Amino acid sequence: MEAAPKVLVVEDEAAIAELIATSLRHQGFAPALARDAVEARRALQADLPDVVLLDWMLPGESGESFLRRLRAEPTTRELPIVMLTARSEEADKLAGFEGGADDYITKPFSPAELAARLRAVLRRRQGSAVAMQVLQLGRLQLDTDTHRVSHDGQRIHLGPTEFRLLSHLMRQPERVHSRASLLSHVWGDQSFVEDRTVDVHIKRLRAALGPAASMVETVRGAGYRLCKPHGGGA
Repeated sequence: MEAAPKVLVVEDEAAIAELIATSLRHQGFAPALARDAVEARRALQADLPDVVLLDWMLPGESGESFLRRLRAEPTTRELPIVMLTARSEEADKLAGFEGGADDYITKPFSPAELAARLRAVLRRRQGSAVAMQVLQLGRLQLDTDTHRVSHDGQRIHLGPTEFRLLSHLMRQPERVHSRASLLSHVWGDQSFVEDRTVDVHIKRLRAALGPAASMVETVRGAGYRLCKPHGGGA
């Protein structure tokens, strides 16, 4: 029998945390609870979950700050993280995605929606392990097995979403991908995210690629493409 996916719920309001945990158990998940970033850190060190459900407003260190710290550390850089918050403004959502969130759920939400979002994030992560191979474009290399990216032999650190985005672009170099197409292939049909989310992660991808950033081109009115390096470039 397949083990239930482990979810670390980081939520400071005890009543809400218990409701979420009960709902997740009924949906086939195995939840663990943490009240703040300190407890969450201890839980992550003791047993790395399959996905983290992280509340934006936490006592002490905010959820957004904690998210950025998790994305900066090797052991949690690729851990699926879903933000949970009452903030519904587009700017707040973009800030969450820019910080490295895989998805963003606003309160109030239904138990079915929460379960669907978590399963969608987990499916995307499982799908990224399929068809393991090394992709090469000029001096840019991506290993789908080890989840490592390098340029001219230098390691490039990417978040999980940027890794999936680059992997998709590298499989079809020179092809123009619309935002809708990228949302479908990289985020999945059930991710409930806006087109501008793609722009945020393209920006993050370019920043991480450094000298190879120019390979990711914007095609005005159409979308994005990954270009082969020209001459002695990237």
